[in-house]
Amino acid sequence: MTDPTAPQPPADGLVIAGRALRSRLLIGTGKFSSHAVMRAALDASGAEVVTVALRRVDLDAAEEDILAFIDPERYLLLPNTSGAADADQAVRLARLARAAGLPEWVKLEVTPDPRWLLPDALGTLQAAERLVAEGFTVLPYMPADPILAKQLEEVGCATVMPLGSWIGSNQGLRTRDAVELIIDQAGVPVIVDAGLGRPSQAAEAMELGCDAVLVNTAIAVARDPVGMAAAFARGVEAGRAGHRAGLGAPRRRAEASSPLTGFLDAPKPTAEVSA
Repeated sequence: MTDPTAPQPPADGLVIAGRALRSRLLIGTGKFSSHAVMRAALDASGAEVVTVALRRVDLDAAEEDILAFIDPERYLLLPNTSGAADADQAVRLARLARAAGLPEWVKLEVTPDPRWLLPDALGTLQAAERLVAEGFTVLPYMPADPILAKQLEEVGCATVMPLGSWIGSNQGLRTRDAVELIIDQAGVPVIVDAGLGRPSQAAEAMELGCDAVLVNTAIAVARDPVGMAAAFARGVEAGRAGHRAGLGAPRRRAEASSPLTGFLDAPKPTAEVSA
């Protein structure tokens, strides 16, 4: 029986694999100047889900390891398979994380080309199917391909995460039209992952109907990462609010927002004088 006194998630909260989240901003942990700056930025962002590359984690838990700066009581740690060149490597990394006691949630990345870091569609689908079968909650980074998105959903992925543009490029939502098609058919949350460089670009993704965004580089390399994290949080909130309020459709022609009659210089009607 539900405890009526327990804190409840907001009506517009995000739910991934049964887990209710208040924030629709997910944060990556790479490229920060220090772990302390990263921790302050996480705090300012209001994020509840934090991704960390398994290659950057000391599974022997050294004191200065990145995990020492991420409170597991406050954040859901989302290990990612960054650097995996094929499905076998991605699965192996996820298994290592689980063996080390990390959550059985995984951000799946299969990127065979280190220059562009584009996700391999076939390798991603193969790895996703295997990891879901092994009990992992899989959040796959993927090309903005509506057919692949549906296939990943059908094999049991908890979300789909199409790229906005190249990882770390700060170019924004270059895949807008394809992401819109993915949203239209999705039965799981759609999270834009990679390429968002400005809070306004995060707002654009949310206005489009995305359920969340994942941001790393734009925050980590900013002059003030803490301030930028807070700015992205506000951008996400504004975009989501705009989407829920219902955006006006674009028009090819002008349409006056004020009446075209009753101007100050219009002739005034002549008053009738009674006899």
